[in-house]
Amino acid sequence: MIVGLRAGQVAAEAGVHRETLRYYERRGLVSPQERTLGGHRVYPPETVTLLRVIKAAQRLGFTLDEVAELLDVAVQRPGAGAHGGLRASAVAKLAEVEQKIADLQVIRDTLRAAVAAGCDDLVACAESPCCPLPFAELGHRGVDHVRR
Repeated sequence: MIVGLRAGQVAAEAGVHRETLRYYERRGLVSPQERTLGGHRVYPPETVTLLRVIKAAQRLGFTLDEVAELLDVAVQRPGAGAHGGLRASAVAKLAEVEQKIADLQVIRDTLRAAVAAGCDDLVACAESPCCPLPFAELGHRGVDHVRR
C-alpha cells in the first residue's frame, strides 16, 4: 500500500485547487506521483510545503518560469545560500518592483493633475496646450514603436 496524501488533501492543506496541483505537475514544478491501485495519485507530505512555497513566490511577483528556475537551483545545489539563485532573483525582482512603483507614481501624479485641471473630454483635452495628460508623448512613442 502506498502511503501519503491524495491530491485533494494536498490541495486543501496547501490552499490551492486540485487543478492547480495538476497544472504545476504538468509544468514540472511538482513531480508526478505514483498511483494507488484505485488510480489515485499519492503525494508525500512535503508537497504541501512545495505548493506553499510556489504560491508565496508568486505573491512576491515571481512568474512560474522564475519559480521553476529557483526550484531547479535549490534541487541542484541544496544549501547554496547567498550564492544560490534566490538572492540574485530577489534583487532583480526588487528592482522591477521599484521601477513599477516609480511608473505608478508618475501615472498617479498625472491623473491627479488631470482631475485637478477638470479634464472631462479626452479629445478636447488632447487639443488643449494646458492638458496635463501626455497625449503628444504617447503618440510619438506609438509611432516610433510601429516604425521599428
